[in-house]
Amino acid sequence: MRVFLTGASGFVGSAVLSELLRAGHRVLALARSEAAAARVADLGAEVLRGDLTDLDALARGAHACDGAVHCAFSHDDFTDRANNCRKDREAIDALGGALAGTDHPLVITMGLGAGTEDDATTPEAGAGRGASELLALAYAARGVRVSAVRLPPSVHGDGDHGFVPMLIANARQTGRAGYIGDGANRWPAVHRSDAARLFRIALERAPAGARLHAVGDEGVATRAIAQAIGARLGLPVESVPREHFGWLGMFYGADLPASSALTQQRFDWRPVGPGLLEDLARGRYFDTV
Repeated sequence: MRVFLTGASGFVGSAVLSELLRAGHRVLALARSEAAAARVADLGAEVLRGDLTDLDALARGAHACDGAVHCAFSHDDFTDRANNCRKDREAIDALGGALAGTDHPLVITMGLGAGTEDDATTPEAGAGRGASELLALAYAARGVRVSAVRLPPSVHGDGDHGFVPMLIANARQTGRAGYIGDGANRWPAVHRSDAARLFRIALERAPAGARLHAVGDEGVATRAIAQAIGARLGLPVESVPREHFGWLGMFYGADLPASSALTQQRFDWRPVGPGLLEDLARGRYFDTV
């Protein structure tokens, strides 16, 4: 299958790109810069220059392929979540519109909220990304085999530049490894290689309207994350106000226990990569942050 992939040079997207190529698919990758184009070409992809705001390029890429995987999301300004989510919806509309009536697959990325795979999202879920999932899944009625892979707050592994590295940087800057409240709130997590494999499975055989949970750890207590960071950095581990983490506190203070039981049952997917705390114990996070 020839697959159009957005976000192919990113942390999750590059793992998806490698997974697709290993499985024998050909990949046309969207790249917004010369550096990104070089990275995806080195991995073995064809390149289409453009970004998430280039809706014509998105439509051309999807139209030229047998399916699409949408991993990209704008992180240019973490504080402007509403605008980032708007860009995501517009990109999904361009991809879905190009694939309408083809029965070709479209796999989109969604943040994981409470509930199971059978629970529909709300527009507000995932800090506003729920509206993207609702928009995408509506294309099932327009002849697109669309599915959503829901990612947990921590997709971890070598090269991670997401929430956990931000927590490590915060600990270094403030001299303490913090958690909010009693630290009993839980974060699900998944290794990037397991997530990439689930994206491929969704592309190949998820039915229209499917929701898949990429969950390895069902819920790691945030106090345990802070303790792992504090132990590695030799810093005290303390309860701190939510504001201690700035905008990240909105996510770090959430309690999001989640399961992938239905995904594992329906798609024969099993997470095999190391868990989040095991990854933290290996120390690579602390060499690169």
